[in-house]
Order: sequence, then structure tokens, then C-alpha cells
Amino acid sequence: MQTRLTLSFGACALLALASSTAMATPLQDPYGTWTIQGENDAVSTLKGTSDQYYTSGLRINWTSGTDNLPEPIANLNHFLMGNGMQRISIGLQQLIFTPRETQMAQPPQGDRPYTGLMLGTVNLINDTDLSRTVMGIQFGVMGPAGLGRQVQNGFHNLISDTPNKGWKHQLANQPVMQIQAGRIWRLPVAKVYGIGMDVLPAVSGAAGDYRTYADAAATFRIGQGLDSDFGNSTIGPGLDGTDAFRGTRPVAWYFYGGVEGQAVGYDASLQGNTVRPNSPHVEKVWDVGEIHAGVAVMWHGMRLSYSQNWQTAQFKSQKAGLFNYGSLKLSVKF
Repeated sequence: MQTRLTLSFGACALLALASSTAMATPLQDPYGTWTIQGENDAVSTLKGTSDQYYTSGLRINWTSGTDNLPEPIANLNHFLMGNGMQRISIGLQQLIFTPRETQMAQPPQGDRPYTGLMLGTVNLINDTDLSRTVMGIQFGVMGPAGLGRQVQNGFHNLISDTPNKGWKHQLANQPVMQIQAGRIWRLPVAKVYGIGMDVLPAVSGAAGDYRTYADAAATFRIGQGLDSDFGNSTIGPGLDGTDAFRGTRPVAWYFYGGVEGQAVGYDASLQGNTVRPNSPHVEKVWDVGEIHAGVAVMWHGMRLSYSQNWQTAQFKSQKAGLFNYGSLKLSVKF
């Protein structure tokens, strides 16, 4: 409880950081952005795993154009985050987690619990020339209502693969909610023969009965049209709301690599149902690191990106060293 309260105060400090203003506002962008994103531990540029730990993520999201919000929402955005180009982002995501041993009807003790999460997200976004600030809420359900078993085993049946056998032991239904906030800065480094380089430091955090954590990250990019967006992101923890882009040249592109560190105070998908002390659970690791590498291309109002991600252990009995998964994202402006 003390750790959760400590990180909750840290999240409040992050909200205070997000409320400060930074730099001039960028040009208007009247078009909304639709995004679809998929992540999987078996779809990877490397030899992927097969249905273990964080095994699947799906997300669909809409981000508004700039400065066309209803007045009450625009006033709230301005009050919380100061002057800047305003957007709102609304999305739905599903996350599926399984143990390492998926062919056992009774998952072994100490393995990650089966669970599915279905989450809605609403974020307010405030852009300046060199920063993007995001504040919002995430809410939904963890358990059978998250449809993890139906999606995973339904897909396995479709491709004539073996279904996972332990889903009847998944975590029970539980509503979850968290508040979240973050800021990312875009800091130009150099430009040589038309090729630019920049660094994207970022801080973010959340507090709630799903996950309570603080996160710090840094990304290095090299390419053309780096001022078209604020980098790439995965579905999971870290800065959310980075789908919006505005192409500043006919074809913008970049390669990137980054590191990320999280201090985790609470994770319901690991520690089990809050009001069911005997639910499946494992002992979380409080410090989690990630490495990201990928590429993004923007052309004619479309943005396609892929990232390869490596993650350290999230719980103390986790096996197999660094866990890796791939993330593919397509955004289209209307």
C-alpha cells in the first residue's frame, strides 16, 4: 500500500509538470487520425515466442484535429495543460496475458495468470513546437468480460492451431480504472546532408487499480521530417496519445532506438483480483526495463510503423530472459 501511495503522489507531481507551458504552438492540423495497432509475441522480426506472458494487444483509436474541441473540453485542456494546440484522443484496446505453460489444464503455481483486459481510453493532448503533453483516464474490465479466451482460442481454431487449455483459471471479472499523464519533448540534435537527428525524452505515469507506475524514456531518431510527429509508442505502459502526425514533407521517415524504465507500484494483471485474495497471482518486479527499435514512414496522410521490443522480467518467477514482441501500427488522416 505504501508503494502505491508513493507512486500516486509521483503521478500527481507528473500532472503538475504536465500543466506547465512550453514553447510556441505549431501550425494547425484540421484532420483527425484513425489508428489500428496490433502487438504479438509470435509476430516478430526475430524468433518470437508462442503465447506466453504478454501475448497479444489490439487497439483502435481516433485522435481529433487541432483546436476544434467543444468549449468545455477545450477550457479543461487549457486549464490543465496551458497554451498549445489542443486535441482529444478516444480509443479501445484489448490486452491478453497467459502463462508460459499454456497446454496445461491447471497452470503451474508461480506462472503468470491468464487474463484479458478490455479498456477504453480518453486523453486530452496539448502540443507545442517541441513538446506534447497528454492527460487522461483509462477504464474497463479485467477478466472473462475482457474476451481474452474467445479472441485467442477463436484465432487458434481459425488457423487450426492448438487452443490454450487453462483459460477456466483466468482472473475473475473486475472493473479497473486509472488516471494517466505524460510529456514528451522533441529536441533537435543535428542535420547533415538533409538527414536529421533528434532525441525524445519522455516521462509518464499512472495511478489506479489496474496499474500504478512511473515511467522515464529516451528515444534517438534519424531520418527526414522528424518534426512530423513525436515518435512511436506501444500499446502498453508509457506515453499514450502519440498517434497524431502532420507530414512536413512529401515523404517523412525515420529509424529509431530507445530505452525505457518503469517503477511499478501495482499491477492487477500480475497480483490478481483486488477483492479476491486467493485469486491466481505472482510476485511483481518493481523495476522493469524495455528496449525499443523500429521504423516509421509517413506518406499521403498515412503513417506506418513497426517496432521490435525487448522487456525485462515483470514478475520474480518469470523465465526465458528478455521477453520480445513486435508492434505494427497504421494511422490514416481524414
